[in-house]
Amino acid sequence: MGAVVSCIESIFRTIGSVIMAIVTGIGNILHAIISGIVSFFGIIVGFLTCGYCGGRRRRTTGTTTTGTRRSGFGRRRHHATTTSTI
Repeated sequence: MGAVVSCIESIFRTIGSVIMAIVTGIGNILHAIISGIVSFFGIIVGFLTCGYCGGRRRRTTGTTTTGTRRSGFGRRRHHATTTSTI
């Protein structure tokens, strides 16, 4: 009688393990899909805001052909300062 109960207990434990493995696999698949979607949108946002097609800011490699360092802000607007002579 104890062997039958042990066998049934083992069957239920195995079924539970299989169900948990399936649920874990589905969770991992969903996690990978969601991470891929988030990464894709991150790439799209980065593409639109980094100056590749947005035209707002240009990336530089840090050096120009003469070897001087650049700050990486693209075109810089210099505003003339006015001083008051009171």
